[in-house]
Amino acid sequence: MNKPLRRIAIFCGILVLALMIRDNWLQYVRADELNTHKLNKRVEIERYAHERGNIIVDGKAVTGSVETDDSYYKYKRTYTDGPMWAPVTGYASQVFGANQIEKLEDGILSGNSDQLFFDRTMAMFTGDKKKGGNVVTTLNGKAQKAAFEGLGKKKGAVAAIDPKTGRILALASTPSYDPSSFAGRLKDDEKAWVSLNKDTDKPMLNRALRETYPPGSTFKVVTAAAALENGKVDDIDAPTDTPEPYILPGTQTPMVNHASGCENASLNRAMEVSCNSVFAKLGDDVTRDKMVETAEEFGFNNGEIDTPVRAASSVYDRNMSRDGNAQSSIGQFNTAATPLQMAMVTAAIANDGKLMKPYMIDSLVSPDLDTIQQNEPEEMSRPISAENAQLLQKMMENVVERGTGSNAAIPGVKVGGKTGTAQHGENNSKNPYAWFISYAKGADGSPVAVAVVVEDSEARRDDISGGGLAAPIAKAVMKAVLSDK
Repeated sequence: MNKPLRRIAIFCGILVLALMIRDNWLQYVRADELNTHKLNKRVEIERYAHERGNIIVDGKAVTGSVETDDSYYKYKRTYTDGPMWAPVTGYASQVFGANQIEKLEDGILSGNSDQLFFDRTMAMFTGDKKKGGNVVTTLNGKAQKAAFEGLGKKKGAVAAIDPKTGRILALASTPSYDPSSFAGRLKDDEKAWVSLNKDTDKPMLNRALRETYPPGSTFKVVTAAAALENGKVDDIDAPTDTPEPYILPGTQTPMVNHASGCENASLNRAMEVSCNSVFAKLGDDVTRDKMVETAEEFGFNNGEIDTPVRAASSVYDRNMSRDGNAQSSIGQFNTAATPLQMAMVTAAIANDGKLMKPYMIDSLVSPDLDTIQQNEPEEMSRPISAENAQLLQKMMENVVERGTGSNAAIPGVKVGGKTGTAQHGENNSKNPYAWFISYAKGADGSPVAVAVVVEDSEARRDDISGGGLAAPIAKAVMKAVLSDK
């Protein structure tokens, strides 16, 4: 070969090598980046070219797919009782993407997951249409309906957990939205999306998981746990040596009680009528660092919890002053919690001190209904001993039988609870939040723990209370779960 031909051959070889390198770079190194690029419409078109798998509750689909007239996007998502289930399912929109379970389990639902490779391969040989797999949830349909209907037109949220397993049984948030309203590509879908995002009541906010509130007096069960665990209280029926008024440490500010008979009240009596002074003093006696330690064992300050939908982190301030700690010990000051977090606190107490990690996906199944992933209960922590948990159960049951939580009582069932009315706004100027946490217990333990918060801006301030607004909702949820047992 002469020299010019040799140079041309080498040059062509370099071009072929560069092409191969470039091709491999695009197909392997940048494959995920290009597949998920916002300008790559092929992935979206393929996602809606066939029926999407479903999200299952109690063996029935709460989602579906309907054929459209669009030549590219053949199917769009539909939802049964969309507003009720939106805090669980999230949305899947041809234009606006997806969130929550619809996004987190998109691979299974769309049929594109590597876990469904065998199903896709078999479909190529059998000629079957491509289908998505299903996501089976832990949710209880009756409990979810009771929570959603109980909240009604009120703004608020409900979280319910099986204390023994951590399975989430209900997750309601109001006001809500219908994910079907913007699932497609029409003008009406765009209008619905814009309207929902402009709504000042934030209907697309998942208040059960993503909103934190001052927990108010419901947090007193955590303070009681810290006092018992750290030996500050040995006998729940003994006087606590609490003066009236109790002055916040380092200040001249008295802690205001909304109940009578709080001077030297026992822990049991203080829980029953919700004495602020007793729990503020106990929080100071326990000390900030020990209060932080107990709160963190229950799940506070532990970052965002994946259920797998991510819940916001609940907070107990690690650096506040003594008076701040005393106020935080009654669920005010800098303390903030999601409804899920307070359901976790209640579940740990009801489960004799063992906190199970909350989760709401039971299993993932293939299009032919083979189980490809089964989730199992997982212990998260043990924030309180079994003995002390049972003392807390006794106190919480007194709250329902003789105290502020009587509206949650269920005939023939042992119910424990705690009310809370949380102040907020500058100088506590805004209407308070109404809280209630509770569990129902049978001979073999408790099948349900519930947390309810109501942001009822329409009620008169004097009419807002955890026992009045939130307890009846918790009662309805507990009865719904018990009816399935």
